[in-house]
Amino acid sequence: MKPSKNKEWEDVLNLFQKSEIEKRRSGEGDMMKKILLIKALKFVVLIIVFFTSCGPDTPPKSTTETQPEIKITSPEFSADSAFLYVKKQVEFGPRIPNTKAHDACAAFLIKHFESHGLKVHQQKGSVKVYDGKTFNFNNITAQYQPEKTNRIMISAHWDTRPWADQDNKNPQAPFDGANDGASGIGIMMELARVLAKEKLNVGVDFVLFDLEDYGKPEEKDSYCLGSQYWAKNYPFAVKPFYGINLDMVGDAEAKFTYEGVSVQTAKNVLDKVWRSAHGLGYGQYFSYEETSSITDDHAYVNQYTSIPCIDIIDRSAGFAKTWHKHDDNIQNISPKTLKAVGQTLMYLLSVE
Repeated sequence: MKPSKNKEWEDVLNLFQKSEIEKRRSGEGDMMKKILLIKALKFVVLIIVFFTSCGPDTPPKSTTETQPEIKITSPEFSADSAFLYVKKQVEFGPRIPNTKAHDACAAFLIKHFESHGLKVHQQKGSVKVYDGKTFNFNNITAQYQPEKTNRIMISAHWDTRPWADQDNKNPQAPFDGANDGASGIGIMMELARVLAKEKLNVGVDFVLFDLEDYGKPEEKDSYCLGSQYWAKNYPFAVKPFYGINLDMVGDAEAKFTYEGVSVQTAKNVLDKVWRSAHGLGYGQYFSYEETSSITDDHAYVNQYTSIPCIDIIDRSAGFAKTWHKHDDNIQNISPKTLKAVGQTLMYLLSVE
C-alpha cells in the first residue's frame, strides 16, 4: 500500500502564502499563522502515522530465538546410563530379524523393562518383505503406570538394517546400528529406569518397533513394517494423547528439525518439545528449521491410529552422517546428545 499524491498539503502551503498578504491588510496575520501552523503540524502527524501503519507486516519471531531458561524440576536423566544401554545392545551384534542376536536382544530388553516394574506386552507376527523373504517380528510395548488413562507414547525401532548400503566399503555387510536403532532405545531404557522411582501424573507407553529398517526406497511401504502392523492392529484400549518417535538421536553433531509429517499432524507437540529443549539449554540440537517429510514409524502411527505423533530425527546432513554406514558404531555415540534428548523428555513427562 503506497500513499497517493496529496493535494491537501499543497493547499495548506498556498493558504499560508495568501495569509501573509492578508495579514498585512487585516492585521490578523498572527492569528491566521497560528491556525495554519496547527493544521500543518496535524497533517505531518497524519503522514507519520500513515507510513507507520502501512509499513511491512511485523516479521515473525526468529526461529533461533532462545526460550526463557527452565529451572529443571524433573528427575535427572543419566547420559552415562543411557550410553551403557546403547553399548549393551550393540554388543549383541546387528539386531537383524530372524537372527540369534535379534532374539537375544529382545530378551534383554524385555527383562530390563520388567525389572523396573513396567508391564510388557509383545506383539509377534511374521510378514513377507519386498524381496519375497518372510521375517518374524516382535513389537514390544512397556507400560509405565498402565492404569492411567492420560498417556504419552515414546517410541523407537530396535532392529538394524542388514546392509551398510550407504557405505563405499563393504556395502552388503551389516553394521552395528548404534545410532540408527540403539540410541533411541537406550534413551527409553534410561527413562524407564528413572520413572520406576517416580509417581507422575501420566502413564507412558514405551513402544519398541521391530522390522523398521528392512526396506527399499523404490518400494512403497516397504519400510516400517513393524509399526505398520502395530498401528493397523492397535493392541490397547486406551490411546495416548500424543506420541514422540526417536530415530538416530545419538550423534555428536545431531540436528533435529521440524520434520514435514510432524508439522502437518502434530505441530503443537513439536512446539512443546522444542520450547522445552531450548528452555533447558539444548537449543543447539533442536532447530526450528522445517525440513521435508520422511517415511518413519511416526508416519504410520499418525495414519492408522490418529495419535498425533512427531519424529525427533537427525537431519544434520539429510540424515545422520553415519546413516547406513559402518561408522554407525558406539565410538560415534555422544552422551551429550543422549542427555539433551533424554532430559527434555524427562522434563516433559514430569510437567504433563
